[in-house]
Amino acid sequence: MERVLIFRGMKAYIAGVGMTRFEKPETRDWQYWDMVREAGGKALGDAGIAYTEVEQVPVGYCFQASTAGQRAAYELGLTGVPVYNVNNNCATGSTALMLARQFVEGGISDCVLALGFEKMTRGSLGSGADGGDFRSSPVARHYGVMAARHGFEATPPTAQIFGDAAREHMEKYGTTEAQLAAVGAKNHRHSAHNPYAQFQDVYTVDEILASRPVHRPLTKLQCSPTSDGAAAAVVVSERFAQRHGLGDRVVEIVAQAMTTDTEESFASGSCIDVVGRPMSREAARRVYERAGLGIEDVDVVELHDCFSINELLTYEALGMCVAGESGKLVESGATTYGGRWVVNPSGGLISKGHPLGATGIAQIAELTWQLRGEAGARQVPGARVGLAHNIGLGGAAVVTLLRADRPVALGA
Repeated sequence: MERVLIFRGMKAYIAGVGMTRFEKPETRDWQYWDMVREAGGKALGDAGIAYTEVEQVPVGYCFQASTAGQRAAYELGLTGVPVYNVNNNCATGSTALMLARQFVEGGISDCVLALGFEKMTRGSLGSGADGGDFRSSPVARHYGVMAARHGFEATPPTAQIFGDAAREHMEKYGTTEAQLAAVGAKNHRHSAHNPYAQFQDVYTVDEILASRPVHRPLTKLQCSPTSDGAAAAVVVSERFAQRHGLGDRVVEIVAQAMTTDTEESFASGSCIDVVGRPMSREAARRVYERAGLGIEDVDVVELHDCFSINELLTYEALGMCVAGESGKLVESGATTYGGRWVVNPSGGLISKGHPLGATGIAQIAELTWQLRGEAGARQVPGARVGLAHNIGLGGAAVVTLLRADRPVALGA
């Protein structure tokens, strides 16, 4: 009997995903366009389509020059399609994906390829394009909040602002260093089963705590590394999916929202707010409202654990627990296999790696594999609904809700 996919309204679907392994910078002698050729080729192959069918290409990256998106996309073909260069700090990849979804949902295009990549340098992130002058930095206001309350030290600035948020959380709610370390231990344990992860070593909480201090209370194994890598996603319309017989492969983008900083981000003078918890909470609220679903309907989550504290703050923002209870939540085992949710089965940013422009799309790749039942040893049993959360200082927070749709028999 012929099987068809039942679609609901004007929707966008993930039809194919691909990524490179995330690696320590300078591990391989390759260029960013080599990464994109690999990741993009995998995504097109996964969808079973040719690059000639792609109508638009948003490309996300942070550390390369203007039109690097074209240079990268040209490795897939020279078809003259529009290429958009996207830069939104650590939320760059999800921003490229959001543009792809909007093109499809708006009826402008039937097939869009979202790409994200980064070729980074070894060592901690500095202040980016401003060259170290925080007065001219796009995040000067954010660091100003930190400096007013905690001072400005010689440690890496991103680690400092998130470390200070961790101190505030500990002081206000009684969160412990062991609970913060439990995030790192969980995510490193998850990545042991991910062939795309930069790290595949397993550590205990004590070993996490004993690793090199970065900015108290954060240690090295609670911090995401710099990474090289790329990821890609093919986003298609209903009619494209039907025409190409993709019903068994597609995953629905049920809802997606981006928020930026509001007055709440700065009013409290707290690093907890300035690093993005209010943005994340509002983006999640909008997604739940649009989808008619809540966090209780979600099975698997890929969230932005750039530092262990941000995973805890995001639990609270997504409604997985009330403010101040996130340390207890991770300690209870509720966010790993056998718990209420599986959070960061890929290993997250802490262990999978964090090439800024690729991160948001790599989250979508992981969720797509999970919802198709293709995640191998890290498969979340029965996963049907997945949530991705990607955030960047400066700021932007993107939350995306995905759902697996299965083909149904005609007349069923």
